[in-house]
Amino acid sequence: MDLLCETALLTHGLYSVSQEELRAAWPFQDNFLVWVDSGRIVRGTMADYLPFRERNAEVCRIDCNTLDRALHGGVSGALTASGTMAVCEKLGVPLAVTCGMGGIGEIRGEELCPDLPALTRRRAALLATSPKDMLDIPGTINWLRDHGVHVAGPACTGYVFHRPPVEVELSSSACKTADAVRRLTADGGLLMLNPIPSAERVQRLSILAAAIAAGRQAEQSGRYYHPAANREIDQLTGGESSRMQLRSLIANLRLAIGIL
Repeated sequence: MDLLCETALLTHGLYSVSQEELRAAWPFQDNFLVWVDSGRIVRGTMADYLPFRERNAEVCRIDCNTLDRALHGGVSGALTASGTMAVCEKLGVPLAVTCGMGGIGEIRGEELCPDLPALTRRRAALLATSPKDMLDIPGTINWLRDHGVHVAGPACTGYVFHRPPVEVELSSSACKTADAVRRLTADGGLLMLNPIPSAERVQRLSILAAAIAAGRQAEQSGRYYHPAANREIDQLTGGESSRMQLRSLIANLRLAIGIL
């Protein structure tokens, strides 16, 4: 299949999902997953990836802005959505798949997440669940619209939590074929959204507030915001948020396979 799946969530975000649980839940045998190991791009299956995941405490997160430096410097890291899109550009792959994506917000160094400019490069489309809940979702969708990026799917109503709906430009039916995806990608860039079913989402917004506080505390101590926020949500939901995100990533890959 001509697609790549990011590994930042799998590596640093699914705290309550063990190696064995991930292996058992993953339904694909294809080499969708992509990461960087000692400066080398690795594309592999879940069986190939799991030994890398065991080293999660020692590997970094690599986005499109840091990919070349990581490759030249022999760095090992999991790829974010934009990092995966950058690898797609290098390998000629038309579609990157993620779960929660970045956007516009108050996260230090991510006031404008690299995921957004990466979409304007028109080399690869991105299939995501939603911008993350702690971000300015209307501002994110508007930024993409203002920069000519097509956004397809139902109205964006949040990621793990329920947020006010934000209308998007195109319906999901506009991206049902590989030809349509390629055409829209070339014409400004393309983001496709595939939301988590409403009934499965976390209902208590107090958990989101706690996650934002945990992310900011991590920032202040020089650690990554998103893994800390994800850990807080995971702990406050008894691990259900991690399993929800894993199910969503799998659903996104199934949708991508159906398109391509």
